[in-house]
Amino acid sequence: MNLVGKKVLQRHGLTFCRFIAARYSTQPGTKEHIESLVKEKPVFVFMKGTPDQPRCGFSNAVVQILKFHGVEKFDSYNVLENEDVRQGVKDYTNWPTIPQVFIGGEFVGGCDIMLEMHKNGELIEELKKAGIRSALLDEPQKQV
Repeated sequence: MNLVGKKVLQRHGLTFCRFIAARYSTQPGTKEHIESLVKEKPVFVFMKGTPDQPRCGFSNAVVQILKFHGVEKFDSYNVLENEDVRQGVKDYTNWPTIPQVFIGGEFVGGCDIMLEMHKNGELIEELKKAGIRSALLDEPQKQV
């Protein structure tokens, strides 16, 4: 630990062990843990697999919808790595399936909701609320 870190711990009366315990005291899958993951993130997806390697068709569909709107980079959590988080997010949102999408820190829904929002244009507005401009707005309109 560097000198600055030691001075901060001394100033606040913390030992290194107490500091580590306080920093990592949130148990995976708890409400606090879920909130810490999605808070202040433009887009966060609890999914099976990763954006580069989705491990189920529904997770892949969400990734493709986001990419279609130009959202190439977003935060995610592979729920296959931790059963507590997998169940915890379901309890947190009262939504039974994975993937689960949060935009601007707010729960939006799963694959079916994302697909419906994409079809009816609501996803463009939801992304806009989080400060993200959908790439669909930059597409030239086709003449019929």
